[in-house]
Amino acid sequence: MLICSASGGVGRTTVAMGLAGCLTKNYKKVLYINAERLQTFQYRLGNKGSISAPDVYMRLTDPQPSVYQEIRHVIRREEFSYLPPFKAPLMSLGLHYSIYRKIAASAKKTNEYDFIIIDADPVFDEEKAALIGEADKVVIVTKQTEGSVLATESLVSNINGIGGEKYLFVCNDFRKDEENYLTSSDTGIRFQVNEYIEHFSEGEKITADSLAHNSGIQKTAFLLM
Repeated sequence: MLICSASGGVGRTTVAMGLAGCLTKNYKKVLYINAERLQTFQYRLGNKGSISAPDVYMRLTDPQPSVYQEIRHVIRREEFSYLPPFKAPLMSLGLHYSIYRKIAASAKKTNEYDFIIIDADPVFDEEKAALIGEADKVVIVTKQTEGSVLATESLVSNINGIGGEKYLFVCNDFRKDEENYLTSSDTGIRFQVNEYIEHFSEGEKITADSLAHNSGIQKTAFLLM
């Protein structure tokens, strides 16, 4: 499963981690992979430490089809199982962005997980297109603001078969008292929002466990199940 967005700042990682926790609480085995070039997701977790073992980075530099099994010993478990953050940005480590896709593909072959969630950054390039193509489900996160809606519409125009069951659109940080460009007749968007997740009053202080109990995230998880 791929969680993505057309622009930054829409709460994509918040939604992705919430879904990982919610699915786990519903007795699903979940592996969360944060696929950002510069990772910052760990601030919501108890263990914020990065992968330090040099042998792991050696294996990631030249990943084999069994790369997940080779680095499995560093997988952590809190609210859900996850690949810990790398110690530096991909560029600094000499790693290609495709490493995330290769780890997920390798993990899928083990049949250890019901869901492998890839939380990808908003850059749209060949690697993102490959992730979208290979994912069995794609959750696209947007906000109700004009800029976010227009960016999402631009992303949609570059994806084939967007109306199929593979795609799920989620409006995060929904505020019913503010203008909603998702429903504006002037926008003329070509996608339909499947679920709304209301604004989190706790902001960045909300924990991964609390995210899993949010009603909007729970409803989204049930749609995925």
